Amino acid sequence: MTDDQVTRPAAATLDRRALLRGLLGVGMLGAGSGLLGACSRLLETQASAGSDAEDPGDTRLRVGYLPITDATPLLAAHGLGLYQEQGLEVERPTLLRSWAQVAEAFQARQVDLVHLLMPMAVQLRFASDFPLRIVAWNHTGGSGLTVANGIEDVAQLAGTTVAVPFWHSIHNVALQLLFAEAGLTPLVGRGASPSATDGTVQLVVMAPPDMPPSLAQGSISGYIVADPFNAVAEIQDIGHVLRFTGDVWLDHACCVSVMHADALDQRPEWSRRTVEALVRAQAAVRDDPQGTATLLSEAGEGYLPQPEPAIQRALTHYDLDEYTATGAVRHPEWGTSRIGFQPFPFPSYTEELVRRMQTTAVDGDRRFLDTLDPAEVHADLVDDRYVRAAIDAVGGPGVFDLPEELTRTETIDV
Repeated sequence: MTDDQVTRPAAATLDRRALLRGLLGVGMLGAGSGLLGACSRLLETQASAGSDAEDPGDTRLRVGYLPITDATPLLAAHGLGLYQEQGLEVERPTLLRSWAQVAEAFQARQVDLVHLLMPMAVQLRFASDFPLRIVAWNHTGGSGLTVANGIEDVAQLAGTTVAVPFWHSIHNVALQLLFAEAGLTPLVGRGASPSATDGTVQLVVMAPPDMPPSLAQGSISGYIVADPFNAVAEIQDIGHVLRFTGDVWLDHACCVSVMHADALDQRPEWSRRTVEALVRAQAAVRDDPQGTATLLSEAGEGYLPQPEPAIQRALTHYDLDEYTATGAVRHPEWGTSRIGFQPFPFPSYTEELVRRMQTTAVDGDRRFLDTLDPAEVHADLVDDRYVRAAIDAVGGPGVFDLPEELTRTETIDV
């Protein structure tokens, strides 16, 4: 159990100058004092112009997403016309096939708004020094550990292979919390084989659409991922949810809405409208999850390629009698849902997430995590100016069952 009550507001550190600092790096220093002087003058112009440089006629917004239910607010805002109500010009959101593609499109500025796994946003911000900011949470919960039929306990995964969608993900963090409770050790590199005797489990990164067929074929014993892929396994009877991640970490954020830091600083009205559309979408989804599932499916706008029954199940099915009996839910008293929608990015969660990331095994360079002070990350990573205003605009924190003071204590109980 973790009790970190945070009461100070997050002060966003908006770095408009990151791109120019990059130009003044090692590769450009040899260009001479003329370039340095020109860049210096440009920086001074940007600093003096501030938000006055915003073009009120530039209302185009480009949205990118991975086709999972985590993207629901971004997609519902489009399907319900909420971007348009805010005066934004938005074409159909761009479907991207992998987390890597989402990150690449965002970094290349092909899109203005995406949803990212929150630990992935931490990685991009601090390992790659990319000037992004989290502007809102996209959803809470919405993920589960799905295993082959016949596996009834986490300890039974010893000697097998389990898939995660990305190393830096709440899925990997939650899975390793479950492993630690069961006395299992994750293997994240090549060269070692999992052993039931040693209590080791091989972890592999796998694209979410590949997970259900891999489970059905027996090449993996389980996967931990966002819906609707857990719902797909349930409907096809190729596996079952062993544990919901929202039952391990109460109301944890999974995906977050991310925008470019300079845009938030230089285009405040455009940014305000964008975030308000997202917040209004979350309120609408809470009011009508069934209708939202239809909207997302081929029966509606066809944003998601999965069958409508799986999408419906992912947004609505959380039978406590059923899931408490199977052990997928061990904390019915928490009163959670399968997936929740509330936009506020709590500082206490950022701090605890970074702390947990620092002790989670990944395959790759994780040295950047050792340089982070968990208590200081939120101020650099999150810009909550617009989401605070948007929450007020739709009726206040109570619309999302949030505390008026917008602080909370993190609850983790494996």
